[in-house]
Amino acid sequence: MKVFAILLGREIRRHVQMGNIMLPIFFFISVAILYPFAVGPDRILLQKTGGAIIWIAALLATILPIEKLISHDKKSGFLDQMAVRGTLDEIIILAKMAGHYICFILPLLCATFLSAILMGLNDTQMMSILIGLAISGIALSGLSVMIAALTANIGNASALAGMLLIPLSIPLLIFGSANVRDPQFSTLQLIIAMSLVLSVMTPFAAAAALRALREE
Repeated sequence: MKVFAILLGREIRRHVQMGNIMLPIFFFISVAILYPFAVGPDRILLQKTGGAIIWIAALLATILPIEKLISHDKKSGFLDQMAVRGTLDEIIILAKMAGHYICFILPLLCATFLSAILMGLNDTQMMSILIGLAISGIALSGLSVMIAALTANIGNASALAGMLLIPLSIPLLIFGSANVRDPQFSTLQLIIAMSLVLSVMTPFAAAAALRALREE
């Protein structure tokens, strides 16, 4: 746990120093600001479509910080140092997932609250989005770190990261948007189940990708 806490603290400091937080959040809020101008002052239309737009914006914003999650550590030799010290790759990945959730998903949830107000969503819709994104954020953090590990050797991998993330996150988008339109516990259960499966699988897949990086 001590190693995990040290790695988590390092991840949080690195996110803040590298400015990985502001650009995705600014992009997310920009979508929420511009969309009402595009569709006009139709409150009913905004309430029908606003939740889906927020989910889409959240998934697209998730792509932006992926490229910096692993590649910098590989170039600096940090991953090799951790291997020499005998630190498990899974611990490194879990720390990166936790750091990503704290530094990206939590600010995204705060921005979601503002975006829902701009869209004119009611309290029920707002809570559905916040709960759905809070749960799905665990899976998105896992997917982001896994994709970052898989693409760490590729320069300017943002486009490839997007091509990998979007198909994998479509089920979260489908059920998350459905839960906003018609909040049901069964839909939320599906989101929880998918998030649990992805959050369990992705650390092992990402750790395997880290080991492959060191062997190259």
